[in-house]
Amino acid sequence: MDQPERFLIVEARFYGDIADALVEGATQVLDAAGVAYDRLEVPGVFEVPAAIQFAAKASLTTAASPKYSGYIALGCVIRGETDHYDHICRETSRSLMDLAVMGNATLGFGIITCENRKQAWARASADKKNVGGSSAKACLRMNDVKKKYLYNPK
Repeated sequence: MDQPERFLIVEARFYGDIADALVEGATQVLDAAGVAYDRLEVPGVFEVPAAIQFAAKASLTTAASPKYSGYIALGCVIRGETDHYDHICRETSRSLMDLAVMGNATLGFGIITCENRKQAWARASADKKNVGGSSAKACLRMNDVKKKYLYNPK
């Protein structure tokens, strides 16, 4: 018997209030779709790809670990006075793309990269751009695509 769908939301807590808004949007979509999910908090955006990789590997090697259908990466990076922003954004995005393409991980990308808190809130709020909700929808859709092509080849 197939296991029910379960997703992992990995949320960077560096900007906790923004992370909460992103999670609200994501969980609304997942709840509406009737799928289960777990939440995992990490310190910042840079740690998100490693946490997803740890969870994915554990699901393959540890019987007690949940088997996730997909991962939703949430967080925010706000530009500061140094080029740290550029490095974090680039390396996090690249690592998440590698997990999706090379690791066959179903992924919803909900990492906001912006200039200031006002822009972050406009993107994070569930009643505005709702990046959390959009990333959950993307993850659900890519899970369907993955099942179609990887598990039911014709």
